[in-house]
Amino acid sequence: MTAALKASGPVPQPGIMDISVYVPGESHVPSGMVPVKLSSNENPLGPSPKAIAAFKKAAESLERYPDGGATELRQAIARVYGLDANRLVCGAGSDELIGILTHAYVGTGDETLFPEHGFLMYKIATMANGGTPITAPEKNLRTDVDALLARVTPRTKLVYLANPNNPTGTYIPFEEVRRLHAGLPKSVILVLDAAYCEYVRRNDYEAGIELVGTSDNVVMMRTFSKIHGLAALRLGWAYCPPGIADVLNRVRGPFNVSAPAIAAGIAAIEDRAHQEAAINHNEKWLPWVTAELEKLDLKVTPSVGNFILIHFPATGAKTAATADTYLKARAIIVRAVGAYKLPHCLRMTIGTEAENRAVVAALTAFMAGPA
Repeated sequence: MTAALKASGPVPQPGIMDISVYVPGESHVPSGMVPVKLSSNENPLGPSPKAIAAFKKAAESLERYPDGGATELRQAIARVYGLDANRLVCGAGSDELIGILTHAYVGTGDETLFPEHGFLMYKIATMANGGTPITAPEKNLRTDVDALLARVTPRTKLVYLANPNNPTGTYIPFEEVRRLHAGLPKSVILVLDAAYCEYVRRNDYEAGIELVGTSDNVVMMRTFSKIHGLAALRLGWAYCPPGIADVLNRVRGPFNVSAPAIAAGIAAIEDRAHQEAAINHNEKWLPWVTAELEKLDLKVTPSVGNFILIHFPATGAKTAATADTYLKARAIIVRAVGAYKLPHCLRMTIGTEAENRAVVAALTAFMAGPA
């Protein structure tokens, strides 16, 4: 096709073609091998059996549209957390909620702000709506509140804060979150992305429910993809001030959450025993994997999530890229994070006992190989 023909075809909005396409964690290995997939921070225990049963039951009525307001799911979330169901908005994963929130509040000439190693969807959603993504440097791979506040301008509309952050696994105490909020203009929305909050066991951490309940410009997002093991169903929720909830309900699709996802989500959020099992598994194996890799002289960023960030030498035979290739040849898939400006690191999900031991054994052999 000639340049002239291309020029005469449909042209997307400015900024769309500047977006780097989001590349999810890989899942393929050489033919005939069973993958050890630790690239997407999935729950190694899988979903609650109750959620699976509810999903199968919902499959008996696939000809029916779902409840457009996900009413029973919002009510279940409200019961579990003591919230007002009218302030809850459900979506097809946190990704959709990020998208509709950005679409509602960001346009051409506006800015969003987030830490330099923040979740890639913040940048994508901003550029898709004609906005400009602004990043603030971190300190030791942790959010720097002062750096964020220094970059707020009259054009700033949203400040995205993943706490804990993906892919670093680090968090900031909630007093720092409060300080960030206090320093923002009332016209700026602070978006607390708490996708991994259930895994955090720190006395100075909060997901953000109280701050949302007492503010007009804070939104907290949660997902069913991690602790609940329902990544395939694409399900998330946001707790919002009433005015923002009203805006999001006007922007989102009328049937944006499927009936099977609603049914499974209700069962999952009410199965506290399954959630505790996933938390306990992570509490056991997160420190074990970290300690074993540190014995290999590999730096591991301290994580409070269900994954770790592993640092490799920038040059020589033991780089992140060569380690990634070595692991893939052995059917072990982790996540390269060059797109997050961390080219010398790999992110590894905490998997089953067998998977964790397989990674440690493989990296032990890799590090012992020729320099």
